[in-house]
Amino acid sequence: MAHGDITHIDIPVSDHARATEFYQALFGWEIAEVPGFEGYPMWQAPNKISGGGLAPRDESFTQPRSYVEVDSIDDTLAVVAEQGGTVVQPKQPISETSWWAFFEDLDGNVIGLYEGTTDSGVGDTP
Repeated sequence: MAHGDITHIDIPVSDHARATEFYQALFGWEIAEVPGFEGYPMWQAPNKISGGGLAPRDESFTQPRSYVEVDSIDDTLAVVAEQGGTVVQPKQPISETSWWAFFEDLDGNVIGLYEGTTDSGVGDTP
């Protein structure tokens, strides 16, 4: 994916089995837990492009979060700070070839960033 494309959407859930059944019936999503990402089933839409994860819900993660592909998380977070946004989670590794971070924009929206490639078996996703 190119810089600026939405690459992944995490949906916070409290019960993975219930959420899996719901989203498979509702949208026909392929949902699977992938080795190395236990406790984080990943979904892929029928178009084989859109996807994300069913992430554990907690008090700090209660709304879906989109992740945007960027060429450099470090450079993007620098622009976030220059433009008045706030880094919520600095760059963290997902694998040896991929990283993620998230920030809060000027209106309080939390947006994720993704850099690299991740072989999850369901698509390139954080």
